[in-house]
Amino acid sequence: MLDESLLDAPEGLAEADRRGLLRGAAEAGARVRTAARHAIEAGLRDLKPDGRPRAVLIAGPGAAATHTADFISSLAGPGSPVTRLAPTGVAPAAGALRWELPGWAGSVDLLLIATPDGTEPSLSMLAEQAYRRGATVVAVAPAGTPLAEATAGAHGLFVPMATTPYDQEEPLAASSPGVFWALLTPLLALLDRVGLLTAGPDALEKIADRLDHIAERCGPAIATYSNPAKTLAAELADALPVIWTEGSSAGPAGRRFSAALAELAGRPALVAELPEALAAHSALLAGPLAASADPEDFFRDRVEETPALHAHVVLLRDRPSGGLTAAPGARDLALSHDTPISELEPEEGGDLETLAELIAITDFAAVYLALASGA
Repeated sequence: MLDESLLDAPEGLAEADRRGLLRGAAEAGARVRTAARHAIEAGLRDLKPDGRPRAVLIAGPGAAATHTADFISSLAGPGSPVTRLAPTGVAPAAGALRWELPGWAGSVDLLLIATPDGTEPSLSMLAEQAYRRGATVVAVAPAGTPLAEATAGAHGLFVPMATTPYDQEEPLAASSPGVFWALLTPLLALLDRVGLLTAGPDALEKIADRLDHIAERCGPAIATYSNPAKTLAAELADALPVIWTEGSSAGPAGRRFSAALAELAGRPALVAELPEALAAHSALLAGPLAASADPEDFFRDRVEETPALHAHVVLLRDRPSGGLTAAPGARDLALSHDTPISELEPEEGGDLETLAELIAITDFAAVYLALASGA
């Protein structure tokens, strides 16, 4: 059950935030600036690439690497050469995970390693394997870890991950806002240098500014009625989130939101892109998860019962309402089955800024849901 009173109690939220999640969301803009500075100090501006790589391979554990690859692929556009190297192994532990380069990877390819840990033996071995194949290696991880040494041995570029003192107080969650921006930002700067996407210093500063703006709107001191993240968290309190996305940036944001709800708040969620989502989830909304559905007797005593789980559609969009859109059809489908729908659409700006806004609001919502439900 969600303790909605906690949402409007900043001191209570701070006390419940043992993992530093709310601080990570609030300080996302500062984390972007620090990560960008680390990239420059590591020598990123001195790179003289010989053109775009044939393929960009991204390796790393868990949600952090998955989301990083997803967002970079989206920003790079159609025909993107970005591929995530998924690990194998018997457990999601640093010593158990295994990564392998594809057989075709070679001197014209770029290997990016992103991890909030840096002690994974297989990632160090992957850097050495890439060096033997002639591939370029770039890694982002905490300073002083074995991966830093392995990257140096592979004649690669190592960028120390932007961290804060409280990161060491509790194990880092892969879906933590701070972890995500600390890993993604240096890679955006790098891929700008190689011409795969546009994310120069000015663009990164705009991301940081937009994240600061959302932190002001969604911070713990802002009351629920005027706080879009707290409002969304309250709306999803006893619901099954059905996340529909529209637009290239909204897709990765929706998938990240679904993963964050599972990891941080312990909540299941479904996610799909419009217009296919309308067909994929039509039967679901017409079934027992619809808000109007009640499989039992209307007159039974419900006082001692746990509230039934019903669907709640969350529509994330990154395109203006005046363009070609499936949003009206989405609203009609949801409302025809008495299913509530919440909508988030970013303010105007470039792709990176709108993406950052969607991520920031949904990150705050996932964190508030986690804290207020005691996850």
